[in-house]
Amino acid sequence: MENLLKNLQYDRVLTSNKVYDAMKQVDRADFTSSSYAYADSPQSISCNATISAPHMHCHALQYLEPYLTSGAHVLDVGFGSGYLTVALSKMIKDSGVVVGIEHIDKLYEFGKKNISKHHKDLLESGKIVLVNGDGRKGCEKYAPYKVIHVGAAADGVPQDLIDQLDNGGRMFIPVGTWDQWINVIDKDKNGKITKRKVMGVRYVPLTDKEKQLSGY
Repeated sequence: MENLLKNLQYDRVLTSNKVYDAMKQVDRADFTSSSYAYADSPQSISCNATISAPHMHCHALQYLEPYLTSGAHVLDVGFGSGYLTVALSKMIKDSGVVVGIEHIDKLYEFGKKNISKHHKDLLESGKIVLVNGDGRKGCEKYAPYKVIHVGAAADGVPQDLIDQLDNGGRMFIPVGTWDQWINVIDKDKNGKITKRKVMGVRYVPLTDKEKQLSGY
């Protein structure tokens, strides 16, 4: 894992010491059965889903870093493998709460099992809460969220997620079908929304359970 992070630093993708420290605490091999766990590429985790490439996890954490403060409430939509859910917890020093939501039963159990390998204490203490449900609707129980991360590409930004973003918070979400862009969405202290596109990407779609299981 450390060699992977060093390579990301060498390529000037990973520039934050805080992100480096967080990712170093989460062994990617715990979250994928692939023999290429430390390759900088996405890996299939079944059910037409992937664990994102490490450089994308890096970008997500660095864009969200200023908002990942101790005690924050964080929402991870489509937690899949569980990797970024744990990394987000490390970014807030295992304080506050990170809510991971996943609508595919098999992936929910897969992610929970992966997190339990070396971070079971975070589940038992409630620092990480896993929800089996439709991520497009968010999770009202723990809202508002200072940070929302979305791990699949939406046709448009779900209004429920906008509503659950805290004033002074930030969302990182891929948007689009064929032409996909990461949108960084900020809500200021008065609730005003600003959006900016920061990079072109290729993510699996954020869709309903039936479409995902049938291959979209």
